Amino acid sequence: MVNSIPGANFLVNLIERRGLVVELVRRDFRQRYVGSAAGWLWGVVHPLVLLLSWIFVFQVCLKVTLPAGSVTQNYPMYLFCGMLPWLLFQETVLRSAPSMVEHANLITKTVFPAEVVPVSIFLSSLIHHLVALGVVVAATALVLRTVSPMILLLPVYMLFIGLLAVGVGWMAAGLHVYLRDTAQVLSVVMTLWFWLTPIMINERQIPEGFRPLMNLNPMSWIVRAYRERLLSAQWPAWPDLLVPAAFSIAVFVAGGLLFRHLKRGFADVL
Repeated sequence: MVNSIPGANFLVNLIERRGLVVELVRRDFRQRYVGSAAGWLWGVVHPLVLLLSWIFVFQVCLKVTLPAGSVTQNYPMYLFCGMLPWLLFQETVLRSAPSMVEHANLITKTVFPAEVVPVSIFLSSLIHHLVALGVVVAATALVLRTVSPMILLLPVYMLFIGLLAVGVGWMAAGLHVYLRDTAQVLSVVMTLWFWLTPIMINERQIPEGFRPLMNLNPMSWIVRAYRERLLSAQWPAWPDLLVPAAFSIAVFVAGGLLFRHLKRGFADVL
């Protein structure tokens, strides 16, 4: 019965192949910074530079302010907490799209479980995410002089991001094997998805007609949850857990089904 569910079957296989996943994560992390003097520190420098750029544009130039009742009135902290989950999601999805082509030598010459590649990409990206998260927690303690105990719930939302990102990554990776424009289309989709996620501004600043899109966007729920867990001691309402969980599991299962179907022809096409 369990093996008939692609997500459950995959999780069982993932546990059995955890050694392979660990090796892929180690290899991916090492290759990203081969020959680099700063190494993994670039994983912190890049989001910080991006954060400073956004603060300059939106707060200094455009004078964006947060409405009363927001989780904080400190715009840099509001922005920093909101961009973290998005960057983890975006990096996993965009890097997963060409991953089957990049690992073609393994897929065509050996009995290789191709579905673990997007998972290893997520876990590798998660390392940078955890480092950046540590910077956010330290900044919260220094700037706002408080650290919320609710940050202990963040691993739950990291799991949601992982399920969602791997599900979308499976879809993109499988399609990219057959249609090499997939990665380019995905870049456009991710750009639109980014601007439909309330990262720069508060949800209440979005026009009424577009707000239903926010409720249909799982990353909107996750971004809001990150902010509330990091910047307040508020316990999440049940919808804040159940809705992103439902979206993430549905995408994960759908991605698993599509990838399993497309995987049958990988060896012939690659």
